[in-house]
Amino acid sequence: MESGGNDDMNTETRKSVTVLTSSTVSFAICFMIWMVFAVIGVPIQKQFNLTETQFGLLAAMPVLSGSLVRVPLGIWTDRFGGRVVFFALMLVCVPAAFLLRYAHSYEQFLLIGLWLGLVGGSFSVGTPYVAKWFKKQNQGLAMGIFGAGNAGAALNKFVAPAIIAAYGWQMVPTVYGVVLCVVAVLFWLFSYNTPKVASAQQVPLKAQLKLMKDPRVLKYSQYYSVVFGGYVGISLWMVSYYVHEYHFSLQQAAFLAACFSLPGGVLRAFGGWLSDKYGAHKVTWAVMWVCWVAFFILSYPPTQMSIQTVSGHLSLHIGLNATVFTLLLFVVGVALAIGKASVFKYIADDFQEDIGTVSGVVGLAGGLGGFLLPIMFGVLVDLTGIRSTSFMLMYGTVCVSLIWMYFSFKQKNH
Repeated sequence: MESGGNDDMNTETRKSVTVLTSSTVSFAICFMIWMVFAVIGVPIQKQFNLTETQFGLLAAMPVLSGSLVRVPLGIWTDRFGGRVVFFALMLVCVPAAFLLRYAHSYEQFLLIGLWLGLVGGSFSVGTPYVAKWFKKQNQGLAMGIFGAGNAGAALNKFVAPAIIAAYGWQMVPTVYGVVLCVVAVLFWLFSYNTPKVASAQQVPLKAQLKLMKDPRVLKYSQYYSVVFGGYVGISLWMVSYYVHEYHFSLQQAAFLAACFSLPGGVLRAFGGWLSDKYGAHKVTWAVMWVCWVAFFILSYPPTQMSIQTVSGHLSLHIGLNATVFTLLLFVVGVALAIGKASVFKYIADDFQEDIGTVSGVVGLAGGLGGFLLPIMFGVLVDLTGIRSTSFMLMYGTVCVSLIWMYFSFKQKNH
């Protein structure tokens, strides 16, 4: 009898590990495709002579649809199970990837980008799907490992420039379409239906939507718009930033930009472990302070100063060289990776039975942050001519989070 119980336990453990692995790989590929314009947008901008604002909108367009669809996808995942929803979502986006190479106008790129962007909604499907396979004390780590699929943003920066150098940017969407199709099939073969789907179906839709009014959901949405929205926005913007600010080639720029995207994805699992160990609040608080300092330094534009001294004029140049800039960006990437996991640990702690719905709402806020930021970055550059205004904007958003966290924590302890 005892042996049978152990066998059942081993089977469940094996299933949970298989689900986590197949979901993480699938999410990494989805995220790679979601970030496609971060690299191919640079040659497209040159080909169509786009302004910085137009480039920002192009890069952000997939993020818009991927964010808006997160709430319904989160609800459907709670009701129908993550396996079916994840598989269907990937298949729906395959044709859009193939169509992208045939776009001949800016408007067509925007429309196909909206369709292709649905793949970004995979996060709010995979998070509850994975979480339900693990016990509460391990959910932070499990969701962190799944969230490490964000490293798909870095994968895009390694793969796309190599394809562009060999075959031109038009080949990138074709390759990505084939990869997405293959991964969708493999996911279906190496995943299982969630054992708790039946109970999730009993939660009425009205009760799920009511959660969106909870003030904690609003607070976590703001935090996530910084840690995830900031990650997406900066990932989409950095290749272009390196090309125009430091005059690197596309391959060099993409490689350096990956120094931000890679830790920003991979270390999310470490953030999940830290959150399990020290609690979501302590970890998120530390993350915001690290970002506050880093964004303050990154915000400073290259400045030429002339100082009158006793022996004449002294010329000074103040600015960040590419090495210091990349190191600071790496630090921000690490901090945001940990922050993305810690915010979701809040959700797993406070909304155990409704992780799908709440993660959908919070994911929507983060995604909308990722949509708005590149557009605002472009507008600021077009208005001021100063590229570091993007980091000035990020600095402001972190300030809001720190103030909100301080007062909400103070209120909780009184």
